[in-house]
Amino acid sequence: MASLVLVHGLYHCPQHFDLVAEGLRAAGTHVVVPELHRGSLKADTAEVQAAVDSLDEPPIVLGHSYGGSVITGLRGVAHLVYVSAFALDAGESAASTGGISPELRAAIMPGPAESTFIHPDLASDVFYSGCPAPLAAWAVGLLRVQTPGCGRGIPDHQSWKHTPSTYVVCARDRAIAPATQRIMAARCTSVQEWKSDHSPYISHPERVVQLVQETAALL
Repeated sequence: MASLVLVHGLYHCPQHFDLVAEGLRAAGTHVVVPELHRGSLKADTAEVQAAVDSLDEPPIVLGHSYGGSVITGLRGVAHLVYVSAFALDAGESAASTGGISPELRAAIMPGPAESTFIHPDLASDVFYSGCPAPLAAWAVGLLRVQTPGCGRGIPDHQSWKHTPSTYVVCARDRAIAPATQRIMAARCTSVQEWKSDHSPYISHPERVVQLVQETAALL
């Protein structure tokens, strides 16, 4: 089975993917989860590209939210999976799509040195509204302060133009407007729409595991 690289979004960290990573590793999949927060989209993309290049064969790469901006700029990938993520076209950034919801904007708080963070009392409703309360609390506790500028980064190229891709629209997302997701999904090879919140890797990890396994079976 192909290896998998999981790419998290802004404010998040590799541990947010634990449920999916554990499920796939138990089934024998080699899973890599790079740490972002490198200070820019270019630096984050370089970190994930290094993870891709370290593998013996082109992997499946799944990007969530801002992680879609990152995977859009990769090379040497077997299949791209966008989950409520930014599948950007030439000249676009995550910020320029205008898809960020009013709920997410209201939850973003200013921090030191132009950084921002998600208000902990609002994070669960924005990101994890479909998760059981204990899991949502666990996920909120993992959120990190975000340095400025990453969301305005523009990928150097658009990997979905020459690599097979799948887009998962999260129809109950309160962070990225589903209508914006559908516009970006139309750029991908195939599209699925789930009745999910912004974070199905926590609210529906078994569906994400199944999607990756089905994708790998077609490679």
